[in-house]
Amino acid sequence: MDVTATIERGAATAPVSPPTGEDKSRVKRTGGFLTSSNGKKAIMAVTGAVMVLFLVGHMIGNLKIFAGRDSFNEYAHALRTLLEPLAPYRSLLTLVEIVLVVSVVLHMWAAISLSRRAAAARPVKYAAKKKSRAKGYATHIMRFGGITIALFLVWHLLDLTFGVVNPEGFASTPADRMIAGFDPSRWYVTLLYIVAVVMVGLHLRHGIWSAFQTLGVANRNRNKALNGIAALVAAVLVIGFLAPPLAITFGVIQ
Repeated sequence: MDVTATIERGAATAPVSPPTGEDKSRVKRTGGFLTSSNGKKAIMAVTGAVMVLFLVGHMIGNLKIFAGRDSFNEYAHALRTLLEPLAPYRSLLTLVEIVLVVSVVLHMWAAISLSRRAAAARPVKYAAKKKSRAKGYATHIMRFGGITIALFLVWHLLDLTFGVVNPEGFASTPADRMIAGFDPSRWYVTLLYIVAVVMVGLHLRHGIWSAFQTLGVANRNRNKALNGIAALVAAVLVIGFLAPPLAITFGVIQ
C-alpha cells in the first residue's frame, strides 16, 4: 500500500472546522451590498435621481421670474413658509437641503470609490489597447464636469442665496438678487453660468444613461430610445436654466 497516497486521501476527506469568531469577523469586514461595485452604482443611481428631481423643481421655480418680480418673490417666500404653523419657518426647505447635500456627498463618494476600484483592477496600461473616444469623452465629462459644477455651486450660493457677492446684498428680495446677479454689466457671471449649466447637462445626460444601465433597464432594443430620453431631459433642463439669466442679460427682464 502506498502510505503517502493514504495520508493525502485522509487529509482531503478530513472534516473542516467551522470558522472561528476571528474568521467570521474578517468575513463581515469585507462589507455587504452597498460596498460592492453594484451597490455603489445603485447609490449613484438613487442619489442621481434625487438631484434630478431637485433640478426640475429648481428650474420651474426660476422660470417664475418671467411672470414678474412679485411672482418670483412669492414663490421664494412659499418655499420658506411651507408647513407653517405646524413646523418652524424654513423647515421643509432645510430638510430638502439636507437630503440634497447627503445625496451629493454619497454620489461623489460612490463615484470616486468606483473610479479607484476600476484603476486598481487595471494596474497595467497596455499600449496596444486604446480607449475609445466616446468612453474617454464621457470619463472626462463626469470627472471634470463634477468639479466644475461643485465650484460653480459654491459661487451660486454666495451670489443668489446668501448675497455675499451679489450687488444687492442679502437684505434684498430674491428677484432683485437674481436680476442684479445677471445684469449686463456682469456678463462674465452669465458666461460662467452658461458654462456650468452646459456641464450639468452633459453630466446629466451621461448620468441618466448610466442609471438606465445600472438598473437593468437598458438593452439592445431600448438603447436608442433611452439615449433619446437622457438627451431630452438634459436639454430641457439646460434650456430651462439658461432662459432666465440670458433674458436678464439681454434686457428682456428688467
